[in-house]
Amino acid sequence: MGVTISSDRFPTVYWHELEDGRIQCDLCPRACKLKEGQQGLCFVRARHDDQIVLTTYGRSSGFCVDPIEKKPLNHYLPGTSVLSFGTAGCNLFCKFCQNWDMSKSREMDTLADQAEPETIARAAEDLGCHSIAFTYNDPVIFHEYAIDVAQACHERGIKAVAVTAGYICEEPRKEFFRYMDAVNFDLKAFTERFYRKITGSELQPVLDTIEYVHNETDVWFELTTLLIPGENDSSEEIERMSQWVVEHLGPDIPMHFTAFHPDFKMMEHPRTPAETLTNAREVAMKNGIRYAYTGNVHDEAGGSTYCHHCGQKLIGRDWFVLSDWNLTHDGHCTSCGTRCAGVFDGDPGRWGARRVPVRLAEWR
Repeated sequence: MGVTISSDRFPTVYWHELEDGRIQCDLCPRACKLKEGQQGLCFVRARHDDQIVLTTYGRSSGFCVDPIEKKPLNHYLPGTSVLSFGTAGCNLFCKFCQNWDMSKSREMDTLADQAEPETIARAAEDLGCHSIAFTYNDPVIFHEYAIDVAQACHERGIKAVAVTAGYICEEPRKEFFRYMDAVNFDLKAFTERFYRKITGSELQPVLDTIEYVHNETDVWFELTTLLIPGENDSSEEIERMSQWVVEHLGPDIPMHFTAFHPDFKMMEHPRTPAETLTNAREVAMKNGIRYAYTGNVHDEAGGSTYCHHCGQKLIGRDWFVLSDWNLTHDGHCTSCGTRCAGVFDGDPGRWGARRVPVRLAEWR
């Protein structure tokens, strides 16, 4: 293509030329149509020298070692640590975004830390992390960077985790999830009204992505919905959502219902009452979901994992600290032998609730 590769102009392949001279980005359903020098809505994919380039390759908005349960992933290598990071930009415009200072800031990119894929992999290995997580903003927009980081980590035996809304087109979707080991899908609601009004996107492409990952890959995934009072927290909506999950994905997909707090452009909304989360969990379980959780509140019962056959507490959780552990090394209930869905590998990790900021400069 005749363009020198650099961190601020990394060539991409998911785009095509239009008859009117503009170039359409084909990464996500927004299909941004750009003239020379313009950026897409995500801020980080732009037209330069008659192609679409990624402007944030190799630059991160910060690193931190977290418990894997913070992603949240309750059934993927419980108790282990994960090196988390993100970049600038996002391809949704959620009015409730709790990371808006990173995902919506055009200045954040100028403050980003240089972070080459191999450097990230070495840091994760040295820090004893079992996995790295693309989070804080949606990794689909830094598609090429995320894949290169995942490959570098895989070479060192470190897994790759994506926290994403799943708003991505069919072809890049196939490539992206080929390199992911686990995913938490942010299923923001179960109505087109909410998606269009509150996130500036559409629900159906998200459902298509979730079904694709379930049907066509071996990636472990869990679902999270932030319940916002008066917007997506009705029992009727949770009924429809959980019924869809059981019908299309099966009963073993963990569902997390988490509490909203006022932020960004939704400061007028109240916090989510704890009873709303408990009700959502009960509705989901009534409809056949075997593993339903509450989050962003102190609720040990709602955060723990139970055997769907005999009812024994398999994994006790107090916030992000594991207590009870009644699983065999390969994930079977020690009481009745029933398999608990998930990815388990020996004894649980002991990372706990620690959150440790990391300066990647130490590994350069």
